[in-house]
Amino acid sequence: MTVNNERDLEGMKRAGRVVAQTLAVLKAAIEPGITPSDLDLLAGQVFEAHGALSAPRLEYAAPVNAFISVNDDIVHGLPTHRPLAAGDVVKIDVTPNVQGYIADAAITVAMPPVSLVVSRLLACGEAALAEAIKVARLGRPLNGIGQAIELEVRKRGFTLLRELQGHGVGRAIHEPPNVPNFFQPGLKQPLHEGLVLAVEPMVSSGRAWRTRTRRDGWTICTTDGGLAAHFEHTIMITRGAPLILTA
Repeated sequence: MTVNNERDLEGMKRAGRVVAQTLAVLKAAIEPGITPSDLDLLAGQVFEAHGALSAPRLEYAAPVNAFISVNDDIVHGLPTHRPLAAGDVVKIDVTPNVQGYIADAAITVAMPPVSLVVSRLLACGEAALAEAIKVARLGRPLNGIGQAIELEVRKRGFTLLRELQGHGVGRAIHEPPNVPNFFQPGLKQPLHEGLVLAVEPMVSSGRAWRTRTRRDGWTICTTDGGLAAHFEHTIMITRGAPLILTA
């Protein structure tokens, strides 16, 4: 989506606020014994309070309000009834449709006790997202985003899950352009003002960069059991620093 009027800007800001509030509520609720299904129900309550609907449910018939992925599950995890336990690595991916506008963001939460590897993994994912947002400037090439992510993940010694990528967002969940999380020489098109992107590095503590889909047809996991982290924001390109709509 390209935002070119105040109505669209306010619509995207409103969707971004619902994302941020939902993530905050779910993060605060995470404790041993709560289940991903409990978190999904809680997300639905937040959505209802703000007049929002689950965009994955509307567009793809996903049976969720929010995707909850645990440990080696990376993204699109269907909420289960298994209670969360000490040491679990929990990804929360929230994508509401708020009166026709869609924003998308994800966080990763590590339940204590947090190992050094998990602490470093989460720091890697957060840093990669921060570096990507830093270079997402008007006129710069699209492939600069993936290059920034790739360099940061490589520097920190973790594995970039290259089969998964960011995307345009706004009126639908997945819109052009695709935003690979690694450098692709051919993606030289300049970022233009108003362009809305979901930037989302996904990294693993394992060595395999390939992924697989579980039998439920939704949950994407690592192929070697490596723990995964996923961080995401929806941003809009401006004449200055990008506007982080889901902050």
